[in-house]
Parts: sequence; structure tokens; C-alpha cells
Amino acid sequence: MLKRNGRAIRQHWGIENQVHSTLEVTFNEEYKSRIRSFNSPQNLAFLRRMALNAINQETPLRRSLRQKKNRAAMNDDYMMQIQRVLVSSLIEMLLP
Repeated sequence: MLKRNGRAIRQHWGIENQVHSTLEVTFNEEYKSRIRSFNSPQNLAFLRRMALNAINQETPLRRSLRQKKNRAAMNDDYMMQIQRVLVSSLIEMLLP
């Protein structure tokens, strides 16, 4: 039983560390962020995770997360495509 619990805990932290490192690499989360007051760091972290999920769910373009992020920053049509993916996934989540 202890081995099973230990395995579950390690698996959870492995997933958590993977998401954290992806956010760090893709969005330079810890190094460039100057937002440190009130609830701003938590709010921006939430928005970054939403953006990461939307970029991951957008599958027609086979590129790295950083390339997709940069393309969305420069191409309004691609940004709208990612936003449509995000909105449709939110609607699916809220309306089963």
C-alpha cells in the first residue's frame, strides 16, 4: 500500500513539474515577469495556463508551443483560431 501511495504521489508531482517547466520555457514565467503585487501573479499564472491549454488543443498546426505562441502573436487569424478552440472547450466543460 505504501508503494502504491508513493507511486501516486511521484506521478502527481511529475505531472506538476512537467507543466511548470513547460510554462517556464514557453512563457519565460519566472525570469521576465515583473508582476508581484496583490493578486496579479496568480491571475497572470491562470491566464498563462489557459493559453497553454488552448495552444495544446490546437492540433492542425504541428509546431512547438513556442512557435505556436509566436505565430499567434503575429497572426490575428491564427489567434482567433486558438481562441475558438479555447471557447469551445470551455463550453464543453460547462455544458455536458
